[in-house]
Amino acid sequence: MSGSTKDWNPGAYARFRGLRLRPALDLLVQVPDLPPGDVVDLGCGDGAVAEALRLRCAGRRLVGVDASPAMLRVAAGYDAKHLADIATWQPETPPALIFSNAALQWLGDHDRLLPRLAGLLAPGGTLAVQMPRQYTAPSHSALRALAAGMFPDRFDFTDWKPAVLPAADYWPILAPLGEVSLWESEYLQWLEPAEGAHPVRRFTESTAMRPYLDKLTAPEAEAFTAAYDAALEASYPRQADGAALMPFRRLFLVLTVTG
Repeated sequence: MSGSTKDWNPGAYARFRGLRLRPALDLLVQVPDLPPGDVVDLGCGDGAVAEALRLRCAGRRLVGVDASPAMLRVAAGYDAKHLADIATWQPETPPALIFSNAALQWLGDHDRLLPRLAGLLAPGGTLAVQMPRQYTAPSHSALRALAAGMFPDRFDFTDWKPAVLPAADYWPILAPLGEVSLWESEYLQWLEPAEGAHPVRRFTESTAMRPYLDKLTAPEAEAFTAAYDAALEASYPRQADGAALMPFRRLFLVLTVTG
């Protein structure tokens, strides 16, 4: 995982483990038969997908790769773990599968990144990727608007572009490389009541909020968080029990390279 100058908090991230795991499982069932080779969990985080990858790809060496020392320390179920920048990572041998769940959205230049990853695969290997595409939703757009309004000296989104493209834009990038499957799904997430916070903020504070909070002092972060909670109350009204419903859109791609 990447996207912040500070290390990840495995405990905070794992708070919504089930909601974050489901898209990975939806992606995994679309992985086709594989040639010989390792299975790489690229941006493996705390190892949430390790068990499912082990079951789906039995008998293969399973490798976890992540940029977070804290996440790798708690990640279990791998035959090998490597601390590496996933943007420049190189495998020891060409893998049969590079599987990446909710990691590549932290990186830009997908028109170069994805072909590079595909080029690392064994002949007939598969690249399977899931990325949030939530940038226009209030959960994410409010972060940009509040940051730019409250702290214009540190946040300027004038030339901002989302890292994750619409699904159709990936077709010309991937189709020349092999057989492609592309789709998007919107998950309606039920988020339980959270004491002292809007439920959506509890979900985003360990991921989407991190790059913003990293640039703020403690008093600034407190003010920013309060403003964000207020914006979320308007966009995601509480249910009677204090819970909230959060639509969340994710993009999936599966590329099996010609070989």
